[in-house]
Amino acid sequence: MDFNNKVAIVTGGGRDIGRAISLKLAAAGARVCINYANDEANAQDTLRQVEADGGTAIVHRADVTSADAVAGLVAATRAAFGEHVDLLLNVAGGMVARKPLAEIDEAYFHKVMDLNLKSVYLTTRAVAPLMREGSAIVNFASLAGRDGGGPGAAIYATSKAAVMTFTRAMAKELGPRGIRINALCCGMIATRFHDEFTKPEVRQAVANATPLRREGRAEEAADAALYLASDAASFINGANLDVNGGVFFS
Repeated sequence: MDFNNKVAIVTGGGRDIGRAISLKLAAAGARVCINYANDEANAQDTLRQVEADGGTAIVHRADVTSADAVAGLVAATRAAFGEHVDLLLNVAGGMVARKPLAEIDEAYFHKVMDLNLKSVYLTTRAVAPLMREGSAIVNFASLAGRDGGGPGAAIYATSKAAVMTFTRAMAKELGPRGIRINALCCGMIATRFHDEFTKPEVRQAVANATPLRREGRAEEAADAALYLASDAASFINGANLDVNGGVFFS
């Protein structure tokens, strides 16, 4: 896939799936803005890897649940790479904590919804005016958005289902301008997310129940994201693509 002369913003681009996407985009010729919220060390390490491989990137800290911070992210990208943005990959998100219904207060509800849904809305709203025909947005939903998620993941799953619906709505709104928007619904991918929120025995049980008998890798999710962002997927719009090893069929 050729991304020469393309400008990309990758939210959550410093680690795990976001890092894999940033590296692969840069290796394919894109100029990448690697966004992070808190983990500067990993973001800078990703930048060093990009540059060591001959790619071009910048790092920018922004909390993408804040409209002002998103505006700063876009401004930094334009200052570094020019007026247009060709690719937006909304990887940033998280569960915060696993909580059953009785423990879900309003603050937790809003934090999870903001992290997973509001962030996608804010970045899409800010970047879409800078996109030309042939541009693409790739959101990260989740298998949880299809099946309701595991124990204590109700709000996370709800927010990811909302990302799926937002993706379809924006496909209708932005499609006439030649801007495609799709989402990935990843299953169990070996990342820090599951290191933090999923018990090892649960991970093993899910891997055993997956037809491919393993977890996915961040690089595999990144490859799917790059495909949706590329011209090879030029007639795919509004899709929520499952990347789960066959554990769930939509």
